[in-house]
Amino acid sequence: MNVSAYLQFDGQCEDAFAFYAKTFGGEVIALLRWSEMPGDAMPAGSVSPELAQKIMHSEIRIGATTLMGADPPPGHYSKPCGVGVTLTVESDAEAEGIFTTLCAGGSVGMPTGETFFAHRFGMVTDRYGIPWMIVHRKH
Repeated sequence: MNVSAYLQFDGQCEDAFAFYAKTFGGEVIALLRWSEMPGDAMPAGSVSPELAQKIMHSEIRIGATTLMGADPPPGHYSKPCGVGVTLTVESDAEAEGIFTTLCAGGSVGMPTGETFFAHRFGMVTDRYGIPWMIVHRKH
């Protein structure tokens, strides 16, 4: 059994997943636009020209995990609330580097630093509105 996060974006899924692939060293393995949906899957004319080029479903492989996301139809997007994505890394340098990259255009919730449970831990909401926790655990 696997658990994956499914992120929602307000029209920036494609840009976000390209950014995450570069930042995390991942690989985008799926990028499906609303316009690619078979005609019988939605009522005729229900995909607006604006939505047609947005992302209906995307997946990125990061290590042994998969992160998924999409741009929901207009009126169906809501900002993340009460949830964050945790990225566990193998070194302080990796934690600091990823945290710094995610901070660009975002906001820091907690600067990286040592805690009782981690060599490095920090919280940031990236420029796409996604909350992240970056951790290099103490073993």
